[in-house]
Formats: sequence, structure tokens, C-alpha cells
Amino acid sequence: MALWDRIKESASTMQTQLVAKKNDLKSGAFRDASMAMCALVAAADGSIDPSERRRVAQLIATNEVLQNFDATDLQRRFDANLDKLAADFDFGKVSVLQEIAKAKKKPAEARAVVQIGIVIGGADGDFDKTEQAVVREACFALDLPPHEFDL
Repeated sequence: MALWDRIKESASTMQTQLVAKKNDLKSGAFRDASMAMCALVAAADGSIDPSERRRVAQLIATNEVLQNFDATDLQRRFDANLDKLAADFDFGKVSVLQEIAKAKKKPAEARAVVQIGIVIGGADGDFDKTEQAVVREACFALDLPPHEFDL
């Protein structure tokens, strides 16, 4: 199977697993960690171009699992995390990873946050090395083994 097909299949599998747990994913910690993860993946290469920002915002707005939350609130939180990363990527990353770590108290939510990162990273068909690296860092922040997610 080609790498492209494996990425699409993995993102699809993760999305299916997330939808199955949708009713368990309603906490503020999950919401905040998810938006931090989306921003981290969007800015993984150190830059945030407007088209990527719009694409991720669109994915957030249409993601079935995230529909448990107000779309305007999600957008505000996503933008705030992106702004931190854009202002100073290294310092912003520390802050964003701390936000992600809030979900580690509930293992199901922590895993769902990582899965959202994989879904967002693989949405364009190219879950590249920089995106994989930041999702791997998020795994460590959540006390989850990256190999559980093939990272």
C-alpha cells in the first residue's frame, strides 16, 4: 500500500474512532487541548500561511466530534493558539503543549486529542515529518507512548 493510501486510511480510522467516542468528549480540557493540537499541527513547520489556517479552521468547523462545542468559541481558541505560535514559535510551543497536557487526566480524551492531531495532519494527504514530530511531542506531554499511534 502506498504511503499516501496509508495516511488517508489512518486519518479515516482515527476519525471513525473519534466519532464513536463523541459523547465522552465534552470537557473543557478536551476542547482546549484539541484546539491547541490543531494549532500546533497547522504551525508545525514554523510558519502559518493563510490558506493552511483556513483549511484547518474549516476542518474544525466540520469535524463531527468537535460539534459538541460552539464553533465560534473553537475558532477563537484555535486563533489564540496560532497567534502564540506565530509570535514566537518556540516559546508558543511550550505554552501550547501545556494546554494539550490538560487532557492527560482522562486517557480517553488524551488519546482523542492525539487522534485529532493525526486527522488534521493527514487531511491534506501528507502527514509530513514536522507534523508527525509535533504530534509525537504532544504524546509525551499527554504521557502516551507515540508508538501506540504509529509515530
